[in-house]
Amino acid sequence: MASIKQLSLQIALCAGLFAAGIAVGSLRTTGVAAQNKFGQPKTVLHVVVYKFKDATSENDRQKALDGIKDLARKIPGVKNIWLKTNRNQIRDFSGVYAIEFTSAETAADYAESPAHEAWAKQWEALRENSLSFQVTNP
Repeated sequence: MASIKQLSLQIALCAGLFAAGIAVGSLRTTGVAAQNKFGQPKTVLHVVVYKFKDATSENDRQKALDGIKDLARKIPGVKNIWLKTNRNQIRDFSGVYAIEFTSAETAADYAESPAHEAWAKQWEALRENSLSFQVTNP
């Protein structure tokens, strides 16, 4: 009789351990799925890959990039800027910068802004080439 009680107790303990394993595994799976959430914002990213002229000094290069910060302060609708190039797969280009706008309208306002036009004249004198892209979601 005692061995039947022991066997029953062992089966109950194993079943409890198995159920606990399932519960912990379910929690872990839920946590991993939560990490993969993402959004599709309606902002507009303006990304520019640029190459400075060889004769452009480090000081002038820095002034040009600082000018982007100045534009961000002056022009409404600029949400974020990125100025440091961590990885650039377009060989022989100096760097990349990006500006995030709150909407397509604010990106258009930026392009037509007198402050942008003044900065662009200085920028064009320093750069040899550039490629620009705008990215958004539908």
